[in-house]
Amino acid sequence: MAKIRIFDTTLRDGEQSPGASLDTLEKLEIARMLAKLRVDVIEAGFPVSSDVQFAAANLIAQEIDGPIIAGLARTVKGDIDACWEAIKVNSRPMIHVFIATSDIHINAKFRRQIGPDFSESLEEARAKVLQTAIEHVQYAKSLCSLVEFSAEDAGRTDLAYLTKVVEGVIEAGADVVNIPDTTGYCLPWEFVKIIAHLKANVRNIDQVIISVHCHDDLGLAVANSLSALNVGARQIECTINGIGERAGNCSLEEVAMALKTRANGFDDLEHNLDTTVIYPLSQLVSNLSGLAVQRNKAIVGKNAFAHEAGIHQHGVIKDRQTYEIMNPEDVGLNPNRIVLGRHSGKHGVRARLEQLGYHLTEDKFIEIFEIFSKIADKKKEVTDEELSAIVGDLFSENKNVYSLDHLQVISGTNIIPAATVRIRYSDQLLVGSAIGDGPVDAACKAISQAIGIDVCLKQYRIDAKAKGTDSVGEVLILVSENGNNFAGRGSSTDIVEASALAFIRAINRMKS
Repeated sequence: MAKIRIFDTTLRDGEQSPGASLDTLEKLEIARMLAKLRVDVIEAGFPVSSDVQFAAANLIAQEIDGPIIAGLARTVKGDIDACWEAIKVNSRPMIHVFIATSDIHINAKFRRQIGPDFSESLEEARAKVLQTAIEHVQYAKSLCSLVEFSAEDAGRTDLAYLTKVVEGVIEAGADVVNIPDTTGYCLPWEFVKIIAHLKANVRNIDQVIISVHCHDDLGLAVANSLSALNVGARQIECTINGIGERAGNCSLEEVAMALKTRANGFDDLEHNLDTTVIYPLSQLVSNLSGLAVQRNKAIVGKNAFAHEAGIHQHGVIKDRQTYEIMNPEDVGLNPNRIVLGRHSGKHGVRARLEQLGYHLTEDKFIEIFEIFSKIADKKKEVTDEELSAIVGDLFSENKNVYSLDHLQVISGTNIIPAATVRIRYSDQLLVGSAIGDGPVDAACKAISQAIGIDVCLKQYRIDAKAKGTDSVGEVLILVSENGNNFAGRGSSTDIVEASALAFIRAINRMKS
């Protein structure tokens, strides 16, 4: 059986999704679950882009064993150096180098990087791109035994030129050559022709793994990626929930379950994933990134295994295979789950967290159990989604900055909403009071007054984690300062409290 490598880029390309926001500890927790999922490669970030990116990639490289840990770098020596410094501590590091190869990108980006006096022909510019790619793959290889090269916008690159580039970087030492459909432009039969052409015309192609990295602008990322397997690709680059730039990336869960469910369509191909980790990991990524999963999302959406029509319900009761082509258990949905409530003890809660795939230290578990107990006292049952929201809150909290110590809100018919807050900051207690258009607005204004900050609220979203008026509500808030956006998330059975927590956490990220 031939092996398909799964390269997860949730922590790099996925985090570039508009509105997404992950801090270092959140990235580490996702990386731990990706290792439990048994992905082959985790792309930990773009280390040169910021101190935070470097720190996160370095921490993941230190803490995660098993998967290859990759970092992204442009064909710039400083990028490669930063990448290597961040990931070299890992036992299986890989430097991922990229440069654009399409004429559109060469004209718009490469020429501009060189300067306004660059007046060479397109052929001369192409030659410089090729030379740059080869030199920097060689340099990366001098530092690291594993190097991947990506030809950005390969889907719109002249095939004869792409062939030269791929052949050149393999000769320079690349171990993996990635063919991205960067703009999601290709149709499946077009993308297959590109991979097949390279397989047939690059003389040293058998020395490397062919990888594909497809975007979903036309909704074809999964189709393109799977189609490429049948003509020689052996690595698929993807993200949890398909998050990423613009319309997103190839969805890991869809690739995994297509390969599992339709194994007969992919002769002698297999992956190493433990698919039972998919659903809890999807929930974790959604909670920590602030990006909701659409209800009808394949595999992990709330409706994926739901049946409302009477004919469908009758069929599923008689035989699940009438309308279900997958078992919910295969993606981590357990129909015989533990019911958690006010009488649940630590063992039950710990067992359910382990079933959901969470890696927690004893200290973190105690914190979660205390929060769980407070919520369980208010409602009959705490659902998996609510439990995931509690975990998400824990990893959002930065106890070294601002925290909510007290909140009091007055609101009602014919009453001007007003809020008083007390914010803990180090050893200080900061107090603020304000009126607003509603209780949430008043609370946010009071927090701003107490901290002494003026930010613009860009986005506000509420998501009920279960049915019923006693459900835990999760609030996502996006604030802006000087053109930079910062996300915060909070959960509580009291939606005003959840909003205040989310607002404070967004400010903490802004201040960190």
